Amino acid sequence: MHLYTAPTKQLGVTLIELMIVIVILALVASVAFPSYMNYVVDTKRTAATSILLQVADRQQQFFMDNKRFANDLTNLGFASNPLVIADDGHPMANAADSESTYSVALSNITATTYTITAAPLNGQAARDAECGSLTLNQALLKGSSGGGDDCWK
Repeated sequence: MHLYTAPTKQLGVTLIELMIVIVILALVASVAFPSYMNYVVDTKRTAATSILLQVADRQQQFFMDNKRFANDLTNLGFASNPLVIADDGHPMANAADSESTYSVALSNITATTYTITAAPLNGQAARDAECGSLTLNQALLKGSSGGGDDCWK
């Protein structure tokens, strides 16, 4: 006597199905990761533009009080000259620290002119070559050494 047995139901996942899922995840990651890195670079650049505007604001106040611009960031109430900022825009003690992203300094200083420069440090310098160093002067003219279009968003 021969009994027919129904095929058993497959349990689990086949290797092909697993490979398809891995390929889909790799495609999503290959699109998402560069976008995320661009977002991180832009965020750090925004912290630099913010500190440049803070320095310009303090320079204007110093000019109103002293009839000249300050030649040192410490005269404007900042802790150091040049000023090193972290990822989030807060001042840091050391430019060699891996979290430092920009070094801010004054240049071209006369009684009536100045230029503030935020130069990228560490990984930010390599990742943001499109914009490079950001500048702002007494007339609030914004610039960048890299020549990128959207450096001052």
